[in-house]
Amino acid sequence: MTSSWIRLSAAGALFFLGAGTSEVQAQAVDLLVREARVIDGTGSPWFVSDVAVDEGRIIAVGTNLDVQATKTIDAAGRVLAPGFIDVHTHADRGIGDLPRADNFLLDGVTTVVGGNCGGSETDIAEWSRGLSELGINVATLVGHNSVRRQVMGLEDRSPTETELEEMQALVEKAMRDGAVGFSTGLLYVPGTYADTDEVISLAKVAGRFGGVYASHIREQGADLHESIDEAVDVGREARMPVQISHFKVKGRTRWGSIGEAIALVDSHRASGVDVLIDVYPYERASTNLGVNLPRWAVAGETDDIAARIEDPATRHRIVTEMKALLEGQGYADYSFATVAQYGPNPDWNGKTIPEINVLSGRDPTVDNEITTILEMMLEGGAAGNAYGASMIYHYMSLEDVDTILLYPNAMVASDGGVVEFGDGQPHPRSYGTNARVLADFVRERELLTLGDAVRRMTSLPARAFGFLDRGIIRPGFVADLVLFNPARVTDKATFADPHQYSEGFDYVFVNGVAVVADGELTDERPGEFVRGRGG
Repeated sequence: MTSSWIRLSAAGALFFLGAGTSEVQAQAVDLLVREARVIDGTGSPWFVSDVAVDEGRIIAVGTNLDVQATKTIDAAGRVLAPGFIDVHTHADRGIGDLPRADNFLLDGVTTVVGGNCGGSETDIAEWSRGLSELGINVATLVGHNSVRRQVMGLEDRSPTETELEEMQALVEKAMRDGAVGFSTGLLYVPGTYADTDEVISLAKVAGRFGGVYASHIREQGADLHESIDEAVDVGREARMPVQISHFKVKGRTRWGSIGEAIALVDSHRASGVDVLIDVYPYERASTNLGVNLPRWAVAGETDDIAARIEDPATRHRIVTEMKALLEGQGYADYSFATVAQYGPNPDWNGKTIPEINVLSGRDPTVDNEITTILEMMLEGGAAGNAYGASMIYHYMSLEDVDTILLYPNAMVASDGGVVEFGDGQPHPRSYGTNARVLADFVRERELLTLGDAVRRMTSLPARAFGFLDRGIIRPGFVADLVLFNPARVTDKATFADPHQYSEGFDYVFVNGVAVVADGELTDERPGEFVRGRGG
């Protein structure tokens, strides 16, 4: 059904014009939500309205809709918003094993974008065909690191002309198979070995198919501004939107300077490049143990890394550069680094490097902590994690996080993954990102309005990634919806006890089907693979 419509803002109600009105009023529908406080995702103030859903789509928004519904929900003053779109996740790594994605659904998320930080499947067609029984919608970027590794391995060099053509062909196939864009992780091996020209040449391929360029930029500390410039240069040359991932400034010595980086982003927008950023509402990051080593030291395969650590002269050079990096970031020791998952000794999960160092029988010195890190790299590599362990790092200040979230062009994103309840000591962002924004930034500290917070989780992400029929409550749009009580929604996950689901999301609908009802997960699996424009 199609119809034109207008909203009479003074009345806060929606009316339909033309033949569509009687058609809607006469028909039976799958779902009717009565008298909700609708926050439509655009940033507009809430308005009281009914919302009718049929066959997975919103078909009417207005007061006193006269329809027969299979299921009617009395919203009773609760907020009805578009389902949240998490644009920066690593859900693609675990969605095959945990396809319902409980931790995301119970945080109000209905669509996740994977393939970030340069890591993705390279055969998107085969991977997407293998997705089944999804509780959530899934989209993916194609990752530069994965493409480069498939063609060139982990070597620290430039590609040959033939290798570059092979990488371009992989990116083109991925875009044709439904990828929503091209991602880089220029901090990580092997993407860190690529120059800007290589990245531009691959991004141009994705740009031809309407993709976005999403970048974990090269440096978030001393060279933050240069790294932002590089990301924008890629977007400008490739003629594509730019998404700067998990925006931050790292290290105590640089806290308080994030406003300068935001001003730089705004200057690039003023020059005509469509640049957006995303941020998670926590002052701690999560990545691997290997980022504490110089990048040249983690080149190649696990055996190559181990050989450098075990060679006395090379080890001395590694230690020297690790100390310089630590000092440059303003840390006296490694107490900012906490283990999230360490395969050889799960008892160390949740402990800091200094704590593990003492448990290993060493005196509490920086030199001994570095010895502990290098031993964990060796043991973790032997156990299958080339970069030693998964870690949580206190890199940022809460004041900087506030400043980023107040920037109008910042989207909320978790940088989380699909997690198995009770496994390891993961970052709480995988459980509580959206609830934390609504509880802390909106309700408790009133830094954001509810309407603006929802916009950053819905229509802004949908626009950025080309989801043209999601992210807004509007007739014809996909019925990804969340019904919640803004006075009760709360994130429960903490760094000490991360395995806790968010509370307060009473209903979550994915493609018009309730995956959360009365605050409890259902066993419905209506999720879909969301294809990019090129697909």
